[in-house]
Amino acid sequence: MFDELTKVDIKKLEDELEYRIGTVRPKILEEVKFTRSFGDLSENAEYHAAKRERGKNESRIRYIRNMLKTAIVIEDQSQSDEVGLFDTVTFYVEEDDCEESVRIVTTLRQNSMEGLISKESPLGSAIMGKKVGDRLLIKVSDDYSYYITIRKIQKGNDDETLEIRKF
Repeated sequence: MFDELTKVDIKKLEDELEYRIGTVRPKILEEVKFTRSFGDLSENAEYHAAKRERGKNESRIRYIRNMLKTAIVIEDQSQSDEVGLFDTVTFYVEEDDCEESVRIVTTLRQNSMEGLISKESPLGSAIMGKKVGDRLLIKVSDDYSYYITIRKIQKGNDDETLEIRKF
C-alpha cells in the first residue's frame, strides 16, 4: 500500500527524521549509557525508562522511513467549485438538523477533534470532488449512514501550520 502525501507532508517527515537521527538518538544513547552506570540493571528504573525511550524513537524512525519509501506525491486537482484537498467544507447534517464544518487533509495530518478530516475517511472520501448543493449519503458502516448537503466550500491550500500526526 502506498501513502498519499503532499510535498509539505514529505518535507515535514524528512525534517522529523533528521531531528530524530541527529539530535534525539544521540541524547537517548547517552542517557542509556549514563543510567546503566547506576548499577543493578534488574532494579534500575531509569535505565529501563531510557531503553523504552530509545525503542520509541527507533520505532518512529522506522515508521517515517517506511512512509517516505512508500509515498506517492499528490496535489489538489479540484476545480474552483469542487471540494478538494485542504478545503474547508460546511455542510448540513439532516439527521441532527445542524451545520458542521471540516477541513479535508491527508491522513498524516488528520485530527477529528480539530475538524481536520482525512480524505480517506468515510466523510472525506464522500465529499471529495462534490459541489455546493450536492446531497450525499455518508456510509460510516454497514449499520449506520446519514445524509448531508454541502452548503459552502472555502478553498484552502497546503500550508505548513498543520502538524503531522505523532504515534
